[in-house]
Amino acid sequence: MALQDVCNWQTPDTPRPSVHLPQAGGWAVPRGCDPQTFLQIHGPRLAHGTTTLAFRFRHGVIAAADTRSSCGSYVACPASRKVIPVHQRLLGTTSGTSADCATWYRVLRRELRLRELREGQLPSVAGTAKLLAAMMSCYRGLDLCVATALCGWDHSGPALFYVYSDGTCLQGDIFSVGSGSPYAYGVLDRGYHYDMTIQEAYTLARCAVAHATHRDAYSGGSVDLFHVRESGWEYVSRSDACVLYRELQKARTLEQELEAKACGVHPEPATPQGARECKELFVEQEEVTPEDCAIIMKTETM
Repeated sequence: MALQDVCNWQTPDTPRPSVHLPQAGGWAVPRGCDPQTFLQIHGPRLAHGTTTLAFRFRHGVIAAADTRSSCGSYVACPASRKVIPVHQRLLGTTSGTSADCATWYRVLRRELRLRELREGQLPSVAGTAKLLAAMMSCYRGLDLCVATALCGWDHSGPALFYVYSDGTCLQGDIFSVGSGSPYAYGVLDRGYHYDMTIQEAYTLARCAVAHATHRDAYSGGSVDLFHVRESGWEYVSRSDACVLYRELQKARTLEQELEAKACGVHPEPATPQGARECKELFVEQEEVTPEDCAIIMKTETM
């Protein structure tokens, strides 16, 4: 005899797990509380930091990122993957909350696969960016933090879009997201041009992320480099950020020495600090004329 017949027990009518996200107002918060106010008061206050970048050029789209996942002052993972493939010709950089980024990329892959089955083809990079922005905009104000750069190749060629969790969707040639982005932009603005070669693009991306990891405390680990071509995306390399920065500094010093030798400039001999200060403070005395003596005596008399 079954347990239900003996004890008159029935299984509680609980909802089964669903693969769909709840609606914008369906998050579990206490009754009588506004979701946005509740999250602002009781939500976690953890600083996030990263350095991700992407730029478009003649031979495709380059995506690069560091590998340090930080949670406040704690390094949660030194070797995380911040560039996530979506399909064969599309990938995206992730910045923000790791759980939110991973969740929304799973949702995006599912929606793209369903659209491919219905329509027989994948949407363009622009259509994918608009789709992701529209889905995340429904959850605006619920402390969702996703900032991504979608890098892909479609019928119009290489394409790059920036999407934020509040529904922002921008198209451009250069994007850098994260706490180290100001340092990365400084390197990118100096060395970027659309007609660069593939090796120049690789060097520029590595250099930008390495300089950002050196200056930004929340970025570090290694430098992941991806290249999106017409045939699909390619994982180029993973380089240690500290070793890469030291190599860049050595190369820069050697280049400066070669330029100095080519121009025939010889370095000035080093002088002691005290002698330099005494030389700067020394003032040559001028001769006293009779007119000066008369002015001095007149002043004393007054």
